[in-house]
Amino acid sequence: MTVPPVQAAGAPLRWHEVPIARIERRTPRVVSVFVDAPIARHVAGQHVDVRLTAPDGYQAQRSYSIASSPGVAPLELAIEQLEDGEVSTYIHESAAVGDRLEVRGPIGGHFTWGLADGGPLLLVAGGSGMAPLMAMLRARAAVDARVPALLLYSARTWDDVIWRDELLALEARDDGLAVVLATTRGVPGRATDVAGRLDAERVHARLTAWKRRPRHAYVCGANRFVEAMTQALVRDGVPASMIRAERYGGAS
Repeated sequence: MTVPPVQAAGAPLRWHEVPIARIERRTPRVVSVFVDAPIARHVAGQHVDVRLTAPDGYQAQRSYSIASSPGVAPLELAIEQLEDGEVSTYIHESAAVGDRLEVRGPIGGHFTWGLADGGPLLLVAGGSGMAPLMAMLRARAAVDARVPALLLYSARTWDDVIWRDELLALEARDDGLAVVLATTRGVPGRATDVAGRLDAERVHARLTAWKRRPRHAYVCGANRFVEAMTQALVRDGVPASMIRAERYGGAS
């Protein structure tokens, strides 16, 4: 098979048909799909478009954040199974290694972080909104950075925490990363975690315990979650200009 050349940065985006290299189950509702996409090196926080084309020509398209660290191949896309979601249903119920997807990107320049941006770094995620923030944490770890970082991550249960073991291992490096996992259903896995939803009071308590003021804050998740968290941060004194939000909603 002839592999097309990597798309140059700044060039017009075009679709690439690529095979699925592997699929890994992350949680009961999320799988990671790995693809060797011939695109430009991405920045942590960017996403790609994924398109499926049926034999009759019908197409379904969805954007997915890149979870892998810049420069790491294949690209990892975490895909949550959603009710009536065309792309996610195909991925969860039918896709297999070797199947081909159309991918274009990387896309996005607002919701990105690199080492030169510095910190302290506050990351707030709900559900599969963890994907672009995982790319940031992996990018931070890849260069052994000690930028102070706090992750507040809300999931349904302990078993729904995507990349749970990897997150705990990153925190165990003791390089300035603190991880707080909130579970809205069921008990938390650690005494340092949160039972119940993240709200303004709990966010305030964690920021107070962190004893730092973020230079950059990134919030990613469903619409309602993002709205609540950004409002909580502003009320807690984080300037709106420092908060970058990315939200999702609807079937995919």
